[in-house]
Amino acid sequence: MAESDVIVLDAPFPRVVFGAGALSRVADEAVGLGASAVLLIVDEASAVAGDRIAASLGDRLADRIDGAVMHVPVPVANAATDKARAAGVDLVVSIGGGSATGLAKAVALGTGLPILAVPTTYAGSEMTPVWGLTEAGAKRTGRDSRVRPRVVIYDPALTVSMPVGLSAASGMNAMAHLMAALFATGTAPIVPAIAEEGVRTLADALPRVVRAPGDLAARSDALYGAWLAGWTFGTGVSGLHHRLCHVLGGSYDLPHAQTHAAMLPYTTAFLAPASPAGAARAARALGGSDPAAALRDLARAIGAPTSLTEVGFDPRHIDDVAAAMGIDGIRELLVSACGPQ
Repeated sequence: MAESDVIVLDAPFPRVVFGAGALSRVADEAVGLGASAVLLIVDEASAVAGDRIAASLGDRLADRIDGAVMHVPVPVANAATDKARAAGVDLVVSIGGGSATGLAKAVALGTGLPILAVPTTYAGSEMTPVWGLTEAGAKRTGRDSRVRPRVVIYDPALTVSMPVGLSAASGMNAMAHLMAALFATGTAPIVPAIAEEGVRTLADALPRVVRAPGDLAARSDALYGAWLAGWTFGTGVSGLHHRLCHVLGGSYDLPHAQTHAAMLPYTTAFLAPASPAGAARAARALGGSDPAAALRDLARAIGAPTSLTEVGFDPRHIDDVAAAMGIDGIRELLVSACGPQ
C-alpha cells in the first residue's frame, strides 16, 4: 500500500446499553463510572423520564438542569458549567434530544467531566466528539475527545412518545450523517459499510414509525439506525451538508433536525456526481437508482420537510449564506432548496 493510501481510524465506541427498559440501568452505569455527584440535564420533553433517573440516583444527584436550548447558546453553556463546578460534580447525565446532549458536551468541554447520555431522538450526537456553541448569531463547532460520552443508554421505549413530525425530521437528520459517511473520501472501509447498513435500516424503519408510532419494534430499528449514523459521524466524517446546515441553523435560528431534513435531498444531488461509489451505495440502500430522488420521496412519505421555506428560512438571505460558504454552486443549491419563489 502506498503511503498516500494509508487510512487511520481513530473512533472509539462509548459503552452502549441498548434495549427497551434500559433506562433502569442509568444509576448502575453511573456507579460503574465512579460517580458520587451527578449533574442531571433534562430536556422539556423528557421530564417524566428525568424524574425516574433522579429518583434512581438518590443521594448521588448533586444538581439538575431542566430545559435545554437549541444550538447551545454560550450564556446557557456557561451557566450550566458554573453550576457543575459549584456542585462539585463528577459526572454529567443527559436525557433528551440533541440539545440536551449538546449542553452536556458544553459542560464537559469546560470541565473535562465524563458524560452518560440517554438520547430520546435520532440526533446521533451522543456517539460523537463533536460539540457546537452559538454566540452572536453564529454557530461554531469543534471536535474534542473529552465531549464524547463515556456511556450511551439507548431505550427505544423513550422514543415512542416522540411526535411523528419530529420522528421524521430527526430520522432524516440521522440519514444526513450516514450520507456524509458514504460520500466521504479517505475513510476506513468499515465506515461506508456501516453507513450503508444504517441507510437501509432507517429507510425501512421510518415509514413504519410514522404509520404506527407506538410500534416498539419499528422504534427499536430506527434507534439502531440512528446509533449507526452517530457512530459514522463520530469517526470524523462531516462535509458540506453539515457545514451548510450549521450556517443556516446558527445564523437564522432554524430548527436543527428539520433543517437537515429539508437540505438533504439537495446536498445529496450536489455531492453525488463527485462520489459515484458513495452514490451507488446510497442508491442500493435506498432501493432506487437516484439517491437524491429516493431521499426526497422518503421525506415526503414520512412528512419531513423538503424545502427551506418550510422550516422558516427567508429566501432573501440566500446570497448571505452563499457568501458565508464561499463554494461555487451553493447559491443555486439554496435556490432549489427554497422551492418556487
